[in-house]
Amino acid sequence: MGLLTVGHGSDDRVALGTRLTAAGIDLLVDVRRFPGSRANPDVRREALAGWLPEAGIGYRWEERLGGRRRLARDEPVADGWWTVAQFAAYAGHTRTPEFAAALDEVLAAAAGATVAVLCSEYVWWRCHRRLIADVAVLGRGVAVGHLMPDGRVAAHRPADGARPGDDGLVHWPAPRVDQVTWSTRTPAGGQPMEG
Repeated sequence: MGLLTVGHGSDDRVALGTRLTAAGIDLLVDVRRFPGSRANPDVRREALAGWLPEAGIGYRWEERLGGRRRLARDEPVADGWWTVAQFAAYAGHTRTPEFAAALDEVLAAAAGATVAVLCSEYVWWRCHRRLIADVAVLGRGVAVGHLMPDGRVAAHRPADGARPGDDGLVHWPAPRVDQVTWSTRTPAGGQPMEG
């Protein structure tokens, strides 16, 4: 069946519930490391665990897939394609046994039901759901779609820097200098820069 991802954004229980129901979601797996919200009480862990089952949707919090990871202070960055430190840190987390076990459990559930992983960002490309999707597609061969705020499902396109490794894991190495393409910049005078 594949896997879906969804971001709750500012949706209240009615808006989010409508999107999830319209998409046929059977189980929502919360992948926020800290599943709370000061601004939106409807998406707090306790609230979701209460109102989602009333709407016929199962709920599970999966801390092992949670974002907000940090790079170790003196550890070299193995996933240099990411320019945001938290994404680079999460990329490393995707290669841990903890992450692998949690993702395998979610994908096993998705084999027999319509499952979505939830985080707060409306759009997947600004969220660690992007990396979860990269690993599902490239590392596990599972199709992933992103449930957009307007209800459309966008097929996941792995990050340009994502590479399946010989170890069976996904890596996002820094591009080699000879692979970097530089765009021509136009300064204030309107003429392209030379050289």
